[in-house]
Amino acid sequence: MRALIAFLAAIFLLGASDPILVPEISQHEVQVRQGFRGTELLLFGAILTPEGTRAGQDYDIVVVLKGPTRSIVLREKQRIAGIWVNADSVEFRSAPTYFAVASSRPIKKIVDDKTAAIYELGLPWLQLSPIGSYDPKVQSRMSAGLIDLLGREGLYSENPRGVTVSKQVLYQARLALPSSVQTGTYTAETFAIRGGKVVASAISRVEVRKTGLELAVAQFARNHGFFYGLLAVALSVLMGFLAGRLFALV
Repeated sequence: MRALIAFLAAIFLLGASDPILVPEISQHEVQVRQGFRGTELLLFGAILTPEGTRAGQDYDIVVVLKGPTRSIVLREKQRIAGIWVNADSVEFRSAPTYFAVASSRPIKKIVDDKTAAIYELGLPWLQLSPIGSYDPKVQSRMSAGLIDLLGREGLYSENPRGVTVSKQVLYQARLALPSSVQTGTYTAETFAIRGGKVVASAISRVEVRKTGLELAVAQFARNHGFFYGLLAVALSVLMGFLAGRLFALV
């Protein structure tokens, strides 16, 4: 019994020595208005002991900002007899609409592939969850294509030197949200890593909301889809008529 108590006490003391992350974000709400051109989020915080003092050890910090997930169907185009047609397609069940990773060093120098995959610490380890059974080569090619496509739109990114750690206690990272960012709840998860193991993590959240005219149009389209469609068609016809009259006068 004494040996068991001593063992449990040792585990408790070992766990108590792990650091605590105190994260914060420059803004917890991003308002998408007409003319929104994107914004930049500052994710910062401190690495402390359970007693609230400076940790005093070297830790690597990885910050992962993930947007709401959605189902995405990706189709591959092939040119047959001079005509581009749909070829292979893959449907991903839970692809993040936004995914950005910043770290104090390249991920491969911080953790092994298994740990990186468990915590999704980079684009190569992003779990896209395809629906159905696909040939592994096709699945890998389509996953890489989706990541490349969203990366060129600024929605997926990875910065291996994007986190700075000051005096072994303060860290900060800057992540850009493009103008095409989707609304919803974004999760910012920070990991403290030492010796290839995640020893602490913390989560913060950011709400991206539409406001003003953007919000009014979105609500009207959602609540009155039929009338929104009629209005869109009428507006298109009117614009076409006006453009025709203008060119006739010229």
